[in-house]
Amino acid sequence: MLQLLLGIVLFFGIHSASIVALPWRDTLAAKSEQAWKAVYAIISIVGIVLIVRGYADVRQAPTILYVTPAWLRHVAALLMLPVFAFFIAPYFPGRIKTALKHPQLIAVKAWAVAHLLVNGALADVLLFGSFLLWAVADRISLKNRVARPLAGAPESKFNDAIVVVLGLALYVAFAFWLHESLFGIAPFA
Repeated sequence: MLQLLLGIVLFFGIHSASIVALPWRDTLAAKSEQAWKAVYAIISIVGIVLIVRGYADVRQAPTILYVTPAWLRHVAALLMLPVFAFFIAPYFPGRIKTALKHPQLIAVKAWAVAHLLVNGALADVLLFGSFLLWAVADRISLKNRVARPLAGAPESKFNDAIVVVLGLALYVAFAFWLHESLFGIAPFA
């Protein structure tokens, strides 16, 4: 459990620099953008490794907080349908990105809610709940700060089609193959 909690603190701590300490983050990045990115990447990777290891350990002896009805799996699958498209939308500027403003945060929130609907163990609530809380906090903070631009494809009338097709392809790949091979759980089994 300690690994999972430490990973969550590291990962979301560095990802929350712009939320809680924007002047500090900007000062460090102004001194050396590359150094800031390196520190950010290293702390993020260490956090992810600790989260993965800690989550795997805690799942061995789960503490069940709640059990949901089986039909919520269908709701979760439906919530997951736009997640991949929304997640990649910022990199393909188009109507989807414009309409949603922050599509990646919407994707993270939908992903987290979908997983909380069907996973009621303590480790699940800590992991997916952390992502949900962070995404909500980040979205609220974006009302008071300017989002940094993302590098991506040039604007095109085809970008929305690319986002939808690629997003659905990723959804199918994860739902039917990758989720089970990566996480040991077949969503539609």
